[in-house]
Amino acid sequence: MKTKILVVDDEADLELLIKQKFRRKIRENAYEFVFANNGQEALERILQNPDTDIILSDINMPVMDGLTLLTRTHTEHPTMKTVIVSAYGDLGNLRTAMNRGAFDFVVKPVDFHDLEVTIEKTADEVRQLRDTLRAIQENNILKMYVDETVLKFMTRPDFENRLMASETVEATVVFLDICGFTSLAEQLQPADVVTLLNTYFDLMVKEVIAQGGYVDKFMGDAVMAVFRGEHHLDRAIDAALSARTALHQSDAPLPPGFEYRPEVSIGVNTGEVVSGNIGSASLKRLDYTIIGDVVNTCQRLQASGKPGQVIISEAVYLKVKESFKCQYVSEVKLKNKAQPVKIYEVVE
Repeated sequence: MKTKILVVDDEADLELLIKQKFRRKIRENAYEFVFANNGQEALERILQNPDTDIILSDINMPVMDGLTLLTRTHTEHPTMKTVIVSAYGDLGNLRTAMNRGAFDFVVKPVDFHDLEVTIEKTADEVRQLRDTLRAIQENNILKMYVDETVLKFMTRPDFENRLMASETVEATVVFLDICGFTSLAEQLQPADVVTLLNTYFDLMVKEVIAQGGYVDKFMGDAVMAVFRGEHHLDRAIDAALSARTALHQSDAPLPPGFEYRPEVSIGVNTGEVVSGNIGSASLKRLDYTIIGDVVNTCQRLQASGKPGQVIISEAVYLKVKESFKCQYVSEVKLKNKAQPVKIYEVVE
């Protein structure tokens, strides 16, 4: 990997000397040198070469001295590292340079072997710093696509050995489906569809997060959320009620000529689910999710509901009837269920 080095010095013969001493590194494309005669000129070179890795700077120079330059670069370009190369190697200058952010200090006359060692050490530091910053940026981007629960799972020491492993956990599942959005989407421009859907999703997801839940996945115009831990059923229903209110009160603008009031049908179910990576290890495409009868039933409860309803089964009703106001809806036949199921609506 090529290291770009900015040499800042007003000595006329230094450029030629640098090119001679490091001719092999330059020829092998390991080093690329850029030269400036003073600090002000160095700042201009940095603007022209933002990928500069190392600055080798003298102290005594006209227009702008090396210590002033060091103060500027340390603040404005923190991923570039500066090595002071100066005949003024007294303790005062050394401490001033270090306090202003210098990575190292080389005393003139220059021992070029020592300088090369210093350059390599500094270049390693720059690479490590930039790799760390890149990893942070990538991690922030990853968080936009992967839920924090999944990220925590990925950081387990035995993660790679547990890729296809699963565990049985107690959880509450919530399906939230935006009613009538499919027909609306047929009439809107694709860009408007995406903007509007993301707005509605954000309103609902905020309520899920507020109650300690996490989004397992987005499916078309529906959201699957999961709640685990203490009081997960109560928190899930609270989130469902709040999401319904937030969506109903949405004032997201529609294109001229369209009238639409968003409503959501919601299913809530609770019990044992299987949590783990579902997919193909060979393809290296996995989805960290939960599966099981509780999940399937929850989706069918949601499908049986009308706009604005939060639907639960009789088993769930018996667990929450003292905490939430509920009313009996009907007995329905759910897909792939042998027996009809009594369903209830959570009113408030």
